[in-house]
Amino acid sequence: MQELIVLVDDEGRSIGTMPKPLVHHGETPLHRAFSAYLFDDEGRLLITRRAVDKATFPGMWTNTVCGHPGPDEDDPTAIARRARFELGLGVADIRPAVPGYRYRAEFRGVVENEICPVYLGRFTGAPEPDPTEVEEWELLDWAGFRRRQETEGDAWSPWCREQARLIEGAGLVPAA
Repeated sequence: MQELIVLVDDEGRSIGTMPKPLVHHGETPLHRAFSAYLFDDEGRLLITRRAVDKATFPGMWTNTVCGHPGPDEDDPTAIARRARFELGLGVADIRPAVPGYRYRAEFRGVVENEICPVYLGRFTGAPEPDPTEVEEWELLDWAGFRRRQETEGDAWSPWCREQARLIEGAGLVPAA
């Protein structure tokens, strides 16, 4: 079954769908997405490095899981679906962190153009990454995560760097 991406207008209202392989290019249409930051029971954030063969932002470090909710799928359900698919994990306690987040970023001629609410939550289980999605993963406390972002710069996805500052600025995690 082909994954459909929900296209949206500037207010986030659905205006149609498009097969995922046709969405990301130099003129990517605005579409729905999500970003999730998932922590273990000790408060460590699970970060992932995107597979080097991914079409968008390959090989970059980023938050736990990103993706696109399907038509008529809410974000928590989509987060659970992608966490299971990409990392073999369950999720719990999903809550909004930056609900109005929107961004546009370009890398190697491929554009991301998303209305992308950001969520915090917990993961359950042990990571078993799908190598077509995740190259590697680590568990870091928030301060260590932010230090790595600051020192490694462009090794991190642009949305993750910006979202981390917004999450921290909102007081939703301990400041680094």
